[in-house]
Amino acid sequence: MDRSSKTTKIILIAFFIAVEIVLTRFLSINTGIVRIGFGFLPVALLGIMYGPLWAGAAYAIGDILGMMIFPSGAYFPGFTLSAFLTGLVFGLVLYKKDITWTRVLIASLIVVLGINLCLDTFWLHILMGQGYMAMLPARILKCAIAIPVQTFLIPAVWHGVMKNVPYVRAIRAHV
Repeated sequence: MDRSSKTTKIILIAFFIAVEIVLTRFLSINTGIVRIGFGFLPVALLGIMYGPLWAGAAYAIGDILGMMIFPSGAYFPGFTLSAFLTGLVFGLVLYKKDITWTRVLIASLIVVLGINLCLDTFWLHILMGQGYMAMLPARILKCAIAIPVQTFLIPAVWHGVMKNVPYVRAIRAHV
């Protein structure tokens, strides 16, 4: 990879981190227990384009920067771990693979049920002191919404929008 393509890659990753921060911090519905938003989308696209480590690192950096620039409570490293794991899962399941509804559903199920429902609820339990089981009903409702939204939006954006971006077209040719 030559210097200009490395620079382009870093700029594109930084752009997606910025988009993730905006989608998560400003265009999400926030309650004390549930956040419904679209911050998953740039992370999933990074996972498709650059793989698990880049997507995981980008989401973790986005989480840290988002909390530093737009704090919404105390920083808790557990959510940064969840962010990294989310990018890792999207990258492991989607990188260098055909982006099909089935494959995206698998990635979404792992992220939403494994990380968002189980792990993030555990982090909230630690932070808020509420019973784990008491938080589950609202969080299960969030998951019931998030799975179909992610399963529809990720392939729709990848196939419908991203294919028209010249640099991404070059990446897709190598995937």
